Amino acid sequence: MGIFSRMTDIINSNINSLLDQAEDPEKMIRLIIQEMEDTLVEVRSSSARVLADRKTAARRLEQVQAEAVSWEQKAKLAISKGREDLARAALQEKHAIEDEVAAVEAELKATDDHISQLNEEVAKLQQKLTDAKAKQKALLMRSKTVESRIKVKRQMHREALDGAFQRFDQFERRMDTLESQLESMDIGREVPADLAAEIDALAENERISDELERLKSEMQGKPDPS
Repeated sequence: MGIFSRMTDIINSNINSLLDQAEDPEKMIRLIIQEMEDTLVEVRSSSARVLADRKTAARRLEQVQAEAVSWEQKAKLAISKGREDLARAALQEKHAIEDEVAAVEAELKATDDHISQLNEEVAKLQQKLTDAKAKQKALLMRSKTVESRIKVKRQMHREALDGAFQRFDQFERRMDTLESQLESMDIGREVPADLAAEIDALAENERISDELERLKSEMQGKPDPS
């Protein structure tokens, strides 16, 4: 693809559409800007050659125009000397030079049109580059804003968790305090271990006695008194 065709494609491109389709918009905008900058360098280099060609064509035009004037003056001189044959020959040379003048003028006009188009397209490309850089700046600011918000949310989440754990610890300490208070109220009022064992033994002994009496009654054929 030629440099000027590439420049036209860049000018006609839709940056927003390209960024919307890109997996990594920041990387894509960097590539777009790099392409634009490289294209601008190449276009300006090509434009310099076009401007040099125009200067050459302009000098050639001045030269052939001067030659045409010179041959006309020679034709006048020949006429004044009665040499119509020489005058005719001089006018033939003049006409040949005038054909070259017309060709150089056409070349110069085409070159001027090309330069004018280049100026217009370079201006558009420069504006496109400015827009792309503004878009890049907006993307960077947006990225930083998102990162900052994520950082803040993470900090808030961490603080919320810390607060929840702190409240849980406070609740545990409060329960420990209440349980300790409850236990302290029973101090001095506990039933001795030996006494509790004796009471349990009495209950067990009574159950066994009842069972023994039931068996005796069954063996003697008497009905169970219970």
